[in-house]
Formats: sequence, C-alpha cells, structure tokens
Amino acid sequence: MDKILVTGANGHFGKGVVKALLHNGLEKRNIYAMVRNKTKASELQSLGINVVFGDYEDYDSLLTAFAGIDKLLFVSGSDLRNRATQHKLVVKAAKNAGVKHIYYTSQQHKSDDRDSPIYFIIKSHLATEIAIMNSGMNFTIIRNALYMDMLPEFLGEKVVEDGIFLPAGQGKIAFTLRSEMAETAAVILTSQGHKNKVYEISGSSISFTEIAQKISEIKGHNITYLSPDPKAFINAAVKKGAPRMLIKMLAGFAQAARIGELESESPHMEKILGRKPSQVNDFLQQIYS
Repeated sequence: MDKILVTGANGHFGKGVVKALLHNGLEKRNIYAMVRNKTKASELQSLGINVVFGDYEDYDSLLTAFAGIDKLLFVSGSDLRNRATQHKLVVKAAKNAGVKHIYYTSQQHKSDDRDSPIYFIIKSHLATEIAIMNSGMNFTIIRNALYMDMLPEFLGEKVVEDGIFLPAGQGKIAFTLRSEMAETAAVILTSQGHKNKVYEISGSSISFTEIAQKISEIKGHNITYLSPDPKAFINAAVKKGAPRMLIKMLAGFAQAARIGELESESPHMEKILGRKPSQVNDFLQQIYS
C-alpha cells in the first residue's frame, strides 16, 4: 500500500484531505501529515496517523519528512512573496527523497499573461507547475477554484444592510466548497488514472448579480450590487480599515472575474467525486437564512 503524505496538514484544506483519506478507508499507518508546528497538531495526532515535521524553507526537514513516501500531496503555501522559492525547494526535496508521484494544489486560471489581474498570485503557481513538470516525477496538478468558504469576505460583514460593492462587473466565479475540494483530492490520491494530468476542480459559476438576487430572496428585501472602478473599491475598503493586502487580493479576483478568468464549467470535479458539487445558492441559504 502506498504511503501518502499531505503537507500543510494543520491547515483547513490539508486537514480535510487527511480526514477524507481516513473516511475512504486508507490505513492510518499509511497516512503522513506534515506540519510546521507539532505543538498545534494535537487534533491530527488524535487521529492515530503519522505526524511529521517539515518546513518549506528547511530543505533537510523536507528530505527527512519525504523519505519513504510514495505519493506527496503538496499543498501550496500562503507566503506570496517567497512562495516560488519555497515551492522549488519542496519539489527538489521530493525528487531527491525518491517520491514517486507529486500532486500539487494550484490555482484555477485561464491566462498565464503577466497582465492578468491575479498574476501576482498566479506567477508562483506557474513557476511551481513548471518545476514539477520538469522534475521527472509523475505529477498531477490540481487547480482549485476559489473557496466558497471565502464568499462572505467578498460580500462583507454588512452585505444585508449595504449591498455588494465589488469591481467584478457581470463576470462569474466558480466558487467551490473547500471540504469538497479536499474530498476530491483524497479520491485522486487513492485512485488510478491521474498520472501527468491537470485538473480544474470547480463547481458551477455564478455572478454577483445572481448572488445579490439570491440574498434578496432569502432576506425578503432588495440587496443591491454595485460594480465600481477598482481604485474606488480599494480606496473605500481601506478607509473602512480593511487590510490592504486582503483588499488588493479581493480586487484582483473581482477584476479577473470581470474578464472571465474565474468562470468554469469543468466536469473534472463531478466526474472524480461521482456527484455534483454543492451550489452557491445552497451555501447562501445556510449563511443568510
């Protein structure tokens, strides 16, 4: 039986994959969870799996963590400034440790162009994908759509009172539940036919006009949607005290949606899961009813 290691296992996605692997019947002794901080890994340890230390900036720790691993789920890091360098180190360590198959959680996108509104996020993913494809290891690239779980951050805390204010135009985003993405990754890790494949893991696409209409239906009064100039959006959000990096990211994704970068009708997730992914309308019903 293959030994499977999940990096970033203290995070929501990584932990979700570990739990899905257990749910799918994988033996605990064949599951490895890599964390940067073992003191925060009590929940993982309570599952009875193997918890190992590894840091994306510590090559020796990665070599040790990856030793004897057959399949590595490489969950992308969150340090945008240093991510490309960190990720290349992970790929190098995986190769030298003898990992047979590397699976990487990338970002859904349509364009590799430097003019893309989300190039500042995509560029490190692109560099990582290239490093993986050139490594000689078997690979699977899992390009995840935006987490549906992030939707309340896009909408803001006072969406019911103030409406939606985002520079997304009538563009659509394929918001997808993080837990179902983790479940999909677990299926990919434990089934055949994924060698050297690139998957787009996404649900159905929806516009903010449609989201406003759904929340209006739920709340029983009209929720407005205004699509401002990106600079006006950023300035207004910063004046309200929102973190500039978060606002820059939301603005980038909204502008990418405007030009169709984040729309998807990919069949990959449904085929892998064997069912349709959860819909945004159902998520909104749960959040705002």
